[in-house]
Amino acid sequence: MKSPATSSFSRRRFLQTTGAGLSFASLNLITTRKGWSADQKIVIGSGEHTYECEHFWGTLPEDATYGNASHGVAFDDNGLIYITHNGGPDSVFVFDADGKFVKSLVPDHSKGKGRASGHGIDIRKEADGKEYLYLSPADPAMAFTKATMDGEVIWTRGKAELEKDSGHKLAKYRPTNASFAPNGDVYLGDGYGSGMIFRYTGDGEFVSCFGGTGTEDGKFNTPHGQWFDARDGMPKIVICDRANMRLQWFDMDNDHLKTMDVFLFPADIDIQGELLLVSDLHSRLTILNKEDKVIAQLGDDEVWRNRCLDKSEKMRASPDKWQDGKFVHPHDAAFDKEGNIFVAEWVVGGRVTKLRKVS
Repeated sequence: MKSPATSSFSRRRFLQTTGAGLSFASLNLITTRKGWSADQKIVIGSGEHTYECEHFWGTLPEDATYGNASHGVAFDDNGLIYITHNGGPDSVFVFDADGKFVKSLVPDHSKGKGRASGHGIDIRKEADGKEYLYLSPADPAMAFTKATMDGEVIWTRGKAELEKDSGHKLAKYRPTNASFAPNGDVYLGDGYGSGMIFRYTGDGEFVSCFGGTGTEDGKFNTPHGQWFDARDGMPKIVICDRANMRLQWFDMDNDHLKTMDVFLFPADIDIQGELLLVSDLHSRLTILNKEDKVIAQLGDDEVWRNRCLDKSEKMRASPDKWQDGKFVHPHDAAFDKEGNIFVAEWVVGGRVTKLRKVS
């Protein structure tokens, strides 16, 4: 792992340079679609971006469920995989690299059995050498949370704190995701609410805010995901302006730099080396090179996408209709250390897919 200045880090394992959990038990697979086998070799992509596709990755205990959706994915330095969800128990499931369930975390972001609000999740190693969780529960009654890797809360910033710190009255508030600047600052995205981005220090001190609802550059319609981008040597924050169907880049003073609008419904971002990965809720993943040219679109199929967007199909709740090598609604995707991609989808019952890099 290199420093942020070289931008070779993955979104979910960011290195800063300056509960009660469910135990490993009764492992019966309940998330696998009938008739699907992990032994089947499903290959997607081409050339340097070819992957073996393992749908329904990970084994849940009998008494655990993703509920209405799986949402976010993150990795720690030990190779554990963290998945946020709307099920239970708690709001985060943790797996080892082989997909074995380890534990659940963060009951504070759940309203009870099977009613979690887990959404955005990011992990950062900070100046003290320790890793921390940054959580963005998609619930207006909950708060952005910094926690230890065991889920112990360090600080929170909810609607009241955001309004007091920024001086803005928030008619709507519902968190989606967070990202980090190389100096240790944290960007908190109120993507389902005010459409504003709030910037804090790593210790929770307010710095600034920007954005708000609109279609012009610098404004958003659901700033759903974000990440730090220095692939060209210039530090920037890139934001998924989802309902405006575009990405927007901003400098470290929050000033707009550029807009790119070749996306369908961009949900979140990861970066590894010169590659920028966009999970698009409309059934595909897009990879950009250092020059922000599209070099791969995994799972892209217009006919299949139209079926997924056709409300009469009820596709997100119909796993028997799902096709191998295709995505329904990719909500988040991230690279692991080996360049594999893990995808969490906004589908009923949840689904995590591992794309194992072939070439």
